[in-house]
Amino acid sequence: MQIDLKRVIEAVGKEKNIDRELLIGALKDAITTAAKKFFGDCVFEAKFNEETEEVELLRFRVVMPDDQFHNEYREIKYSEASAMDESLQVGDEVGEALPTDQLGRIAAQAAKQVIVQKMQEAEKEKIVRDFKDRKTQLVTGQVKRYDKQDLIIDLGSCEGVLPMREQIPNEKFKLRDKITCYVLEVKKSTRGPQVILSRAHPEMLVRLFEQEVSEIAEGIVIIQSAARDPGSRSKIAVYSTEQSVDPVGACVGVKGSRVQMVVQELRGEKIDIIPFDRDPARFVCNALAPAEVSKVIVNERVHTMEVVVPDDHLSLAIGRRGQNVRLAAQLTGWKVDIRSESKMRELVQEYKSVLSQIPSLGEMRAEILVNEGYKDPTDVARMEAKTLSKLLRLTPEEAEQVIAGAKELAEKILANKATDIDVDSEIDALDITSSLGGAQFDAEAEASALEDLVAKSRPVAQMDPDKVDPRQVPSEILHYWMKLRGVGEHTAAILHTAGFNDYSSLAQATPEDIAVRTGLPYKFSGKIHAETAKIVGG
Repeated sequence: MQIDLKRVIEAVGKEKNIDRELLIGALKDAITTAAKKFFGDCVFEAKFNEETEEVELLRFRVVMPDDQFHNEYREIKYSEASAMDESLQVGDEVGEALPTDQLGRIAAQAAKQVIVQKMQEAEKEKIVRDFKDRKTQLVTGQVKRYDKQDLIIDLGSCEGVLPMREQIPNEKFKLRDKITCYVLEVKKSTRGPQVILSRAHPEMLVRLFEQEVSEIAEGIVIIQSAARDPGSRSKIAVYSTEQSVDPVGACVGVKGSRVQMVVQELRGEKIDIIPFDRDPARFVCNALAPAEVSKVIVNERVHTMEVVVPDDHLSLAIGRRGQNVRLAAQLTGWKVDIRSESKMRELVQEYKSVLSQIPSLGEMRAEILVNEGYKDPTDVARMEAKTLSKLLRLTPEEAEQVIAGAKELAEKILANKATDIDVDSEIDALDITSSLGGAQFDAEAEASALEDLVAKSRPVAQMDPDKVDPRQVPSEILHYWMKLRGVGEHTAAILHTAGFNDYSSLAQATPEDIAVRTGLPYKFSGKIHAETAKIVGG
C-alpha cells in the first residue's frame, strides 16, 4: 500500500480544514486496522515518523520457550527470538517492524473505511466546536430546501435547521434566497451535528442593532432588554453610558436610516425604541408609549404594577389583542395591569369599603391608604406601626390597634374562602371574592391572599424586604443588579442585603433559597434565578 502520506495529509487537511494531528491519528488507526485484517489478531502499534513522513507498523510478541509456544500471533519462540537478538530472554516483549506495502487490497479497503470514518467524525466535531463559539450570534446562509415546514439552510461548512416555531409568521423564502438567522443552539445527534437557527428570538433583534449601530458595538449605548411579537411589533430598551449621546437617536439614525435597515431585515416588523430608566415605574411608563399614563401603583412584594390611563387611552395602552401591554411586560419584567381612570375610581371605592371595616380606621384614612397603594387588609397587616402612624398621624398605640384589626379581618376573609381553595403542590388558578360589603378583590389582592395561604407551608423568610432601604446601598451595586430584567432599585437592594454578591452566587442558589433569604415572592425568585443562570451559563 504505497501512499504519499505527506501529500495526502496536506491536501486533505487544507481541503477539509482539519487539524494535522487528527489526520495522523486517523491514519495510524487505519494502518492498525488493516494490519489486523492481514497479519491476524496481533498486538500492533502504529507510529508516525516525523522525518520520513511515513507511518511505521510494529508488531509486539512475548518470548516463550519453544515447548510452551502456542499462539503465533501473540507469542514468539525463544529460538527464533535469539536469532533476532541474543540478549532476549523468556518473557521479554519483542517489537518487529512490518512492511505496510504487503497489507493487500482488502486490508487497504478497511484502512480507507477507517480513514473516512475518522474524517467524518473530525468534521462533525469541528462543526460543533466552531458553531458553539458562534452560538447567540448571527449567521448568513442560503435556503437549500424545505423539510416539511422546517427550512434547511446551507451555512457553508454545514447545514442549519430553521424550525417552523422559530420562523417569523407569514414570512416566505424561495430556494437559494439569502437569509440571516440567529444561532439558537448547537447539539449532537445520530445524524450529525445540528445547528438550530431562529428568526423569531428577541436576541436576533439585539444582534441586528449591534451590527447597524456603532455606538452599541463600542459599548456607549447599551440594550437593556428586548421583546418581540415576531413579524408584527418589537420593543427594545436602551440607555447611554455617556450623557452626550442620545441612545434613542443613535439607534434611529439620521432620518431613521439605522432602524430602517433592521426593519427591512425583519420584513417590515415595527420597532419601538424605548429609553431605559432605573426607576421601574418610569420604565414601564416609557414602555407603554404612545399611551399616556396618569398614575402607577407599584407593588414590589408581588412584583406587579397597576397602571392607570385616561379612558380614551385605554385601548392604546392595551394595544391590538393586548400586544402593547404584553410587550411592555416582557420588556420590563414586571406584571402590568392596565386600568382606566373610571374603572380605577370604582376599584378605589371597593378597596375603601373593605379597608374601612378595619376597626379604628374609617373611610378617610382608608382612602389615604388606598392612594398609597395599600389595597387590602393583608397589605395593612404587613405595615410597621411607625410607618402607619406617620402616614395617618396616629399614636403608636392606635397604629398597633389598626394593624391588629387588619390581621383579624384578613384572617376572617381567608377563613371564609379557604374551603373553596384547592391548595396543591402546584396551584394553577384561584378565584377569591369577598362577601364583606359586596366588595370583590382584584387580581393583585387574589395573588396576595394566595401567597399568604401557601406561605404557611413554606420556610419563614430570613428578612423583611419592606425594611430594606436602597439609599443604604452603593449606586454601582444597584446598577449591577438592575441589569437583570424586572429588577428595580428596591429589589437590587434586597438582593445585595441578602448576601448575594454577583450573578454567579444567585445562579448557584435555588429559587426556594432566594425566596427564603430575600423574602421575595417564590415565583419572582424563580424568574431572577432563571435570568442569572442564563447569563452565567451563556
